[in-house]
Amino acid sequence: MPITVVDPGISRADLHAMAERQFGDMVKAVVDVERGVMALGGDLHADEEAVLLDQGSHQRHLWGINLYPDQSDETWIEFDSMITVRPSSGNRSRCVESPSIREAVIAVVNRLVTS
Repeated sequence: MPITVVDPGISRADLHAMAERQFGDMVKAVVDVERGVMALGGDLHADEEAVLLDQGSHQRHLWGINLYPDQSDETWIEFDSMITVRPSSGNRSRCVESPSIREAVIAVVNRLVTS
């Protein structure tokens, strides 16, 4: 599946269709909290990260997530990605540990994904 950089937006219905074609119920995404864009459609978060880096993003602003478009509560965004492991930057796990960065990721996703 080709990687898509989402800006200005994507519908949940389109996310659902993408999930069905790829992983069944989930779409991998990488969010650039500085530029306010999101890449979707890669088999790995690293694939989406590479596209955003090629487009001028900086790695320190990129965070990998999984989206479950059929879930309606806050669990539809899962913070779990290998690209997020950055001990030198204080993030020692696959989860985004900083509450402010998590909030920034959620804000970008909520702005880009429409009902």
